[in-house]
Amino acid sequence: MKTYDKLNLDRTVVAQCRGYAKAIGDATQTFIDKHTTVTVERSVLRLAGVDGIDKFDVPIPNRLVDDVKKKGDLSRGVSVYLASALKATGLPLDKFLADYREGKAAIVGHPLVKNDEARKVLKPYFDASFARIDANRAKRQAYLDRFGKRDCELYLIVATGNIYEDVVQAQAAAEAGADIIAVIRSTGQSLLDFVPYGATTEGFGGTFATQENFRIMRKALDETSEKVGRYIKLVNYASGLCMPEIAAMGALERLDVMLNDSMYGIIFRDINMQRTFVDQYFSRSLNAYAGIIINTGEDNYLTTADAVDKAHTVLASQFINERFAIQAGLPAAQMGLGHAFEIDPAIQNGFLYEIAQAEMAREIFPDCPLKYMPPTKHSTGNIFQTHAMDTLFNAAATMTGQSIHLLGMMTEAIHTPFLADRHLAIENARMVQTTMGAMYDELRFAPDGIVVKRAEEVLRGAHGLLKSIAETSLFDALENGVFADVKRPRDGGKGLDGVFLKHPDYMNAALERLKEARP
Repeated sequence: MKTYDKLNLDRTVVAQCRGYAKAIGDATQTFIDKHTTVTVERSVLRLAGVDGIDKFDVPIPNRLVDDVKKKGDLSRGVSVYLASALKATGLPLDKFLADYREGKAAIVGHPLVKNDEARKVLKPYFDASFARIDANRAKRQAYLDRFGKRDCELYLIVATGNIYEDVVQAQAAAEAGADIIAVIRSTGQSLLDFVPYGATTEGFGGTFATQENFRIMRKALDETSEKVGRYIKLVNYASGLCMPEIAAMGALERLDVMLNDSMYGIIFRDINMQRTFVDQYFSRSLNAYAGIIINTGEDNYLTTADAVDKAHTVLASQFINERFAIQAGLPAAQMGLGHAFEIDPAIQNGFLYEIAQAEMAREIFPDCPLKYMPPTKHSTGNIFQTHAMDTLFNAAATMTGQSIHLLGMMTEAIHTPFLADRHLAIENARMVQTTMGAMYDELRFAPDGIVVKRAEEVLRGAHGLLKSIAETSLFDALENGVFADVKRPRDGGKGLDGVFLKHPDYMNAALERLKEARP
């Protein structure tokens, strides 16, 4: 899709915003490069082929990392400890893990091999996992080459708590016209410092993200893709305390899109900011390698902050998320930057403000598959008003050339929507896309009109905010509640005890490979 310059945005200001975002990103990356976390190290183990649980259902990656944390020096990296254990015991990984489960082997207590030797010992195991990820990426591309894709893909959420029920709803939604299926996570999973194991049939407001659940849904959507002649993309949430591990599981099971924001967990789940910044870098590096599109969470800011007064914080965060993505090796085509249709419908000309925000994002990030979120904050028990708001949202998405169009459903303010509600949401969006198909190409804005002036105002606000953050730090901005009107302490929140300053001889065999693969 061609992107137009309809708003006549000041490109010097846009370039300065990116310059400030780079300064913010570089300063934060200095911290990231000096630290590791328990979940980064668990992700390394998963990419080496470590999986499974013990007799108490504790994931083996957790047990191994906890052993190194308690009895060794995790600041060296778990890679060297695993390699040293395999070298000392002479066992292949599967036999070592079997003995470990039975208490016959340990990861700590062996002479530590040099880093070069560790790389040699672990190479066959990483080769196997990375070959699997490569095959997944090739298979996805083969599907896309065969079926193609729509310019604006309809994104729908399923969330029953039972993965097998999710499959039924997901397949029905895809057959009705959805292009992207998101399996929302069970409430609170982002606060678990471990990943549940196996297929799950009970969840709360969603379904647990597990590797087996990923596999089940991917298989089901592949079957539906063949049936409907479209590649149906699968989404899950690589956020929370296990962000890198879920990214690893998604790469291994061919997820296509992952919610992966650099600040969402800090702001909305009170996860320690130091932990989150380190984790998001590793997870995004892996998403980049796997060809997975990330979705960022700026849309959530407007659920707690006013969409008119704080619109500039959304744009500022998009610039920051873009910078973090670049640092992790993600190309623009994999940056699904988020924004939302959240202005109170009672505001005079509020729809024009929405158009300004959406068109501005489209023009500033022309190569990014933007994720546009429906109105939820102002949805009520009046399903007819909500359906009307969703129609306006669908019109805004079509009028501004959005790429990933997350559908609103008229009953989501009341209960978990039924299959019929999803069908109505898809029918509504398809109707709007049909009747307004060429609107993006046709539409222009008055140079001195409301839309253009609003976009200029928001861009100026983002410029000033980014400049201020660059002069202090992103850590300070989060402590001061700049985003979403939520303040978080640098040394507070969940997960800080899982952050470690790297040893001078630290090694992360997985991250080394991810960096080597960057263009």
